Amino acid sequence: MNAQFLNELTELLGKENVKTTQAQLLAYSYDATANFQALPDVVVSPRHTEDVVAIVKLCDRYEMPIVPRGSGTNLAAGTCPTQGGLVMLFNHMNQILELDADNLTLTVQPGVITQTIHEYVESKGLFYPPDPSSMKISTIGGNVNENSGGLRGLKYGVTKDYVLGLTVVLPSGEVLTCGGKLAKDVAGYDLKAMLVGSEGTLGIITEIVLKLIPKPVAQKTAIAHFDSLDAAAETVSQIIAAKIIPATLEFLDNGTIQAVEEFMHLGLPLDLQAFLLMEQDGEEAQVERDVAQMIEIAKENGAIFTAVAESEAEAMKLKTGRRVALSALARKRPTTILEDATVPRSELATMVRAIEQIARDYRVQISTFGHAGDGNLHPTCLTDVRDAEEMERVEQAFEAIFDASLKLGGTLTGEHGVGEMKSPYLAWRLGEEGMFVMRAIKQSIDPKNIMNPNKIFAKSQKLRVVIHHGE
Repeated sequence: MNAQFLNELTELLGKENVKTTQAQLLAYSYDATANFQALPDVVVSPRHTEDVVAIVKLCDRYEMPIVPRGSGTNLAAGTCPTQGGLVMLFNHMNQILELDADNLTLTVQPGVITQTIHEYVESKGLFYPPDPSSMKISTIGGNVNENSGGLRGLKYGVTKDYVLGLTVVLPSGEVLTCGGKLAKDVAGYDLKAMLVGSEGTLGIITEIVLKLIPKPVAQKTAIAHFDSLDAAAETVSQIIAAKIIPATLEFLDNGTIQAVEEFMHLGLPLDLQAFLLMEQDGEEAQVERDVAQMIEIAKENGAIFTAVAESEAEAMKLKTGRRVALSALARKRPTTILEDATVPRSELATMVRAIEQIARDYRVQISTFGHAGDGNLHPTCLTDVRDAEEMERVEQAFEAIFDASLKLGGTLTGEHGVGEMKSPYLAWRLGEEGMFVMRAIKQSIDPKNIMNPNKIFAKSQKLRVVIHHGE
């Protein structure tokens, strides 16, 4: 750490907002990604956009890497300071600035917890749909940087669909304001869209204008159990074909079901092959019709058990199996690696079977759950990071999963982002032309590469090898 840099930083922010002790640095050396950890040089907490401008200008002068960080729930090493440098926290920039009921917008700072936004707007009869599983602790700034999804993504879309405007401090320290409280705006390039999901590699977000919608008047939840993976997948396809777009349509495989039952004792049969959680919201009559039709479709496809919640408390009980899936799986081994691959929903069963075969091929333990309605699956590997030989097989297995997803017309990530963990594989998805365009954008905006370096853009790419599973 350059002593002069530290002195100038402390003078700018005050000693109380600059962390340099070993314990403080250690606390921000990792995120929720397994097997990634590196100490930053310093951790800072700005209080407003002007502070961020001053910090960025100082880092630009000293060529100090900057890693913006929310709550550290990232699952692709996106907030791990693997190049050292400065970690920027937003614990002081956590205010809801304005609710504009006339324009149905909410203006917030990046450190606001996502669930706080949900609770606040719903108390006003409004609705912010994106609901990542980490919403109780994740920040809206992190959601915007990762373009987070959630259980309601099928019907309502993801974070990018609700970001109307951004205030961003660029790597030079200049402030860019893009978008606003507008339903339409096609003036020039869509810079706002480019910044959403950019994972902190192009600038620091300091203010966000979110789109709100009226809160649905009714909601109903149902579940269906299947003794066949294909039957569950066919149910999903037929629900969509029936022109029903559920608010939530979630899936658990047998391995996840066993872990959930062991953890929560919900009475789930241990030989159950698939569990579907189905939820609809909207006008009461439409909700009743849609849920009844989804249950009928499930039964026609051989569901061995169905249930519909008659109260909010009962709905929460029915949803418990899906909500605790990751916690239940994480109890079984020392290390849990939650991945993210998306395929066209018509390929859901094919992808789940491919994951099962890959787990056998590489002798690793993988269970799968996820958002069946939009084809976004979360293969979750239970392993032990201390076992180098097993971790090598785990990496090979995930490479095979990414390969299988792409072959089915899918992608490497539907909502977790690329970060550093998936950066070696990004060219598999985008091709050299796509990588060239992205690098050109990054270089033009951040020529010194101080904004979250090594994220999205890998030092070296993985060669894609044709993999034949089971041979």
